[in-house]
Amino acid sequence: MNRLKIGWIGLGNMGNPMAKNLLKAGLDITVFNRTKDKEKDLISAGATSAATPEALLQACDVVITMLSNDEAVKEVFESEQGLLSKDNPGKIIINMSTVSPETSRYLATICSKKQVHFIDAPVSGSVKPAQEGSLVILVGANNADYEIVKPIFEILGKVAIHVGEAGVASAAKLAINYLLGLNLQGLAETVLFAEKNGVSKKDMLNIINQGACGNGITAIKAPAILNDSYPAAFALKHLVKDLRLAKEAGLDSPLIHPLYDSFVLAQEEGLGDQDVMAIISSLKNK
Repeated sequence: MNRLKIGWIGLGNMGNPMAKNLLKAGLDITVFNRTKDKEKDLISAGATSAATPEALLQACDVVITMLSNDEAVKEVFESEQGLLSKDNPGKIIINMSTVSPETSRYLATICSKKQVHFIDAPVSGSVKPAQEGSLVILVGANNADYEIVKPIFEILGKVAIHVGEAGVASAAKLAINYLLGLNLQGLAETVLFAEKNGVSKKDMLNIINQGACGNGITAIKAPAILNDSYPAAFALKHLVKDLRLAKEAGLDSPLIHPLYDSFVLAQEEGLGDQDVMAIISSLKNK
């Protein structure tokens, strides 16, 4: 494991602490970010910098991408100086960004043509689990590739769940984020209904979290609701994107459409860069 050279692309709110955890574990890390200022923190911690994604793959055994959407990921793979712009057979690319199952299958196909191994590995969890190395990692890969990179996942997460081939993990991520959206919408509606009928936010959240309806997300989001402050652990705009991808992938259940519309409206109201729990601010005056 220590002999593997790891490349990292995407040093946002999630990518930065994840790459730092690999550095802390003593791994050899090279980074690439379009905004070079975002590399400084990692370089000061011991990482090196690559000039282009292609140079990064050439210098590393495994490259991990953690980017905001399908378009950004495809750009990194397919641009003039992208990951696949030259031949680097035998290398491994792990996409940990949340993208559509279709995009993951497409990336697997174009990597295969270059004899590059592709792994689909989106994560469940936000900034704090990324910092703590306690993410849940959903893995789409063949067994041999999974075994090679499994030690990396053991650093980044508390568990890695191998769900199938590339594309299956992306479908699992969209499914769990749909459930996340339902939880947040339900929590917000419950607290607001209770408040309108004389139950304080504090008491209602205590009732929820002490009972069978409480779960990890209701406990995590309780302080934000009590303080009416929603700095982004997971930005609302990203959940809007994930719900859209789920719809495009075939989710056509009774709740997806009103749920999606609710979060889209919140984004249109200017809440996109706030935390997903800011949905309660959008619903407050409805």
